[in-house]
Amino acid sequence: MQRFSPDPRSLAPNPWTPSFSLAEREAALLAPYAMPSRTTRGRPYAEPPHAYRGPFQRDRDRIIHSAAYRRLSGKTQVFTGEPGDYHRTRLTHTIEVASIARTIGRALRLNEDLIEALALLHDIGHPPFGHAGEDTLDAALASEGGFDHNRHALRIVEHLEYRYPGFAGLNLSVEVLEGQAFRDGKDASQVRPLVEVQVVDAADSIAYDAHDADDALELGLLRLDELAEVALWREAVARVRRRFVDLAESELRRAVVHELIDYRVDDLLRETTARIGRFGVDSPAAVRLAPWLAATGDEAAAKKADLEAFLYDRVYRHPRVMDVRRAAQAKLAEMFAAYERRPDLLPEGFRRRADEVGLRRTIGDYLAGMTDRFALAQYDRLANGN
Repeated sequence: MQRFSPDPRSLAPNPWTPSFSLAEREAALLAPYAMPSRTTRGRPYAEPPHAYRGPFQRDRDRIIHSAAYRRLSGKTQVFTGEPGDYHRTRLTHTIEVASIARTIGRALRLNEDLIEALALLHDIGHPPFGHAGEDTLDAALASEGGFDHNRHALRIVEHLEYRYPGFAGLNLSVEVLEGQAFRDGKDASQVRPLVEVQVVDAADSIAYDAHDADDALELGLLRLDELAEVALWREAVARVRRRFVDLAESELRRAVVHELIDYRVDDLLRETTARIGRFGVDSPAAVRLAPWLAATGDEAAAKKADLEAFLYDRVYRHPRVMDVRRAAQAKLAEMFAAYERRPDLLPEGFRRRADEVGLRRTIGDYLAGMTDRFALAQYDRLANGN
């Protein structure tokens, strides 16, 4: 699969050598079940090792410097339109997931570089307008296999990003690609993913459960007394009030969000540690054969499900959210149809790509890469015949 010849200078000894190698550092810090960088299965296109960055550090850096990652700042998390500056974007959600996942990973002595790369990658395939945009593209591409943001993330890092002269994509490590493939449900190995992958999946849930409630309160879609119907939130409020008195509503809300995250992380660490011991997991290979490890305890899992059912019914299906969602979906569907009628309106690079992978898939790739604001601007341009 080699597509390029490395510069001979990159293979020469580097005059600067770390006094403490990555392998030594990981041997001292990582648990036996963590994924050490030295045993990576490499990259789709062979590259020489870096003098002072491990393979997963390089993956993290490549993701951060990608165009698709930067565009996450212009893609909404749940609430489309222009509801204000407080609510989460895909980028801030991604950073929050990475923060929570790193905290869990350090407590469990996992490979934090791998965790961070996986977390920063996990939502990079989202189209504009959140899940509303995803549903629209999935319907438009039904004859082409549909659209899924997890699968599209792999398309981005394997094909659509062009940042290096030797290959298309970012040429990420096999472990990072497999972790994302697990999220897509396309991991053909039929074994459990690495603990690092499991932790990022758990951190994603912890982040959006707490922060979607926070955003909904800020936007006036919910009141604090309504959330008191949910045991997880109600108990978090009680714990906060035992420590603090006379909090303003905004202070209480922020404190409860912090409490929710701490509660979920504490529970996850206890349950995961217990499972690792119970199943005798002592290597990454054993992780792949064991039952799921990064799990929530039964009591917390029931409360989590209760909160998520409440958010689905009262927030994600809120009339204001649904009105904006339907308007955004209609515009995205019209744009898809317009580009299908007039493929000459696509940028030149995408017109060339259409010859390789087909017009409909190419339109989906182009639309999925747009930010919310750019999509609305392009819609106006197409509607005005420009």
